This record gives sequence, C-alpha cells and structure tokens, in this order.
Amino acid sequence: MSNLLLFAAGSLRVAFGPLLAAFQAQTGEVVDAVFGPAGLLRQRIEAGERPHVFASANLAHPQRLVDLHLSPRVQTFARNRLCATVHNSAGLTERPLLEVLLDSRWRVATSTPGADPSGDYALQLFERIESLLPGQGTALRQRALALVGGPDSAPLPMDRPAAEYLLNSGQADIFLGYASYGAALARFPELVVRQLPPSLTIEADYGLCLLDGRAQPLAEFILAEQGQAILREQGFLPANLVS
Repeated sequence: MSNLLLFAAGSLRVAFGPLLAAFQAQTGEVVDAVFGPAGLLRQRIEAGERPHVFASANLAHPQRLVDLHLSPRVQTFARNRLCATVHNSAGLTERPLLEVLLDSRWRVATSTPGADPSGDYALQLFERIESLLPGQGTALRQRALALVGGPDSAPLPMDRPAAEYLLNSGQADIFLGYASYGAALARFPELVVRQLPPSLTIEADYGLCLLDGRAQPLAEFILAEQGQAILREQGFLPANLVS
C-alpha cells in the first residue's frame, strides 16, 4: 500500500517531524509530507492534486475544500499567535512594540496575504491598529513588505526560520510571524521575539480536513492527546477541538 500524503502549512514543518515519526511508530504507516503556504497548497488541491490530509494555518482554506465537496468537514487541531521578531537593538526592543511598528524608519516584513495565512493575520493586525489609531494601520499596511510565502517569493533556505533569514540578511528590521517559532529563534542572540499587547493579539486557528478516509487514523492521532502534546511541546497553543 502506498504511503499517506499530507499537505501542511509551512509553519507545521518542525512540529510535524516528531509528530509524524510518533504516528509511524504507533501505526506502521509512513506519511509523505509536503509543506508550503497553505493558500498555495489549497490551490494545488483545487487544481486536481489529492493528498490524503490537508492541514492549514487557518480554517478558511480547508473550509473552501469542504464547500467544494472535496472533504466532509474541517477540524480545529491547534492554535498559534502572531508576534514580531526584531533585531536585538535598543531602538527595536526598549520602546512599546506598537510604537516600533509605527515608526517608519523600520522595515516591517510579512508573509504574502492570500497565499499564506500568516500574511492574512498580519493584515488583521493592521486593521486592528487602524481601528485604534485611524490612519496609522493603513500607513503600516502600505509600507509592509510581503517577502515570503507568495507564488513569486524567493525561496527560503530550508534550515533557517523566515524571521532569522530576512533580518540577518538585511531585508527587514521586523518580521511579523508565528509565536511557535519562539524556541527556534531563541538560538539567535542577535534577535528578540516580542509579543503583541493584549489589545493587538491576533490568534490563528489551524484546521485540517480529510480528502481520503484512509487517513482517518492520522487525523485522529493529531487530535488525540499524544499528537496534541507534541504540538504543545513545539510551541503551539491547545486547540479547542471544535469541529
């Protein structure tokens, strides 16, 4: 029998390494995983590719497949939060994060909206800022640089987190990405991960959908305690597990 095929959001790459290894050890099933921006993976599925499972960094992309009758339902399996990674310098670490984001001296990078949920969550942040400070959120959105996660984005080195690569290669001063990368980024003393204040917190719900019933045990493993424990160890927040 052929291996299971999983399409999964790029932000799950590190966490799904040990998770899929544990699943294989328990079941004997081998999973071939393809990681990338969830929006682009969803487009590939719509174009005819058929993984057994699709795991997205938002609920909208798998819900689209449900709406197209390619899957019966979406299941929430993890949560994340948007955060900002900055250079470890006084100008970027000592002032309140909102002031830093609104300071036009600093280049703010994001992933690509539409193609990658991380970019969509960054847009939500800009909209939240706009509601609090009219004009400021719009200005930030207009100068933000969508440097990764798009169909035409330059590829990232496989062994380097996007925030680390973009900041240390001089392409940006701030990167808006996921808090689950905090442990990986802690290895770089020249960088600091800053959390958004409560009024600006943007949470990300991760959802999966089955495209082939053969993969039901994999979905159940991700949702069960062992899979959830691995996700928590890798920096993800517990899912509400509401379908």
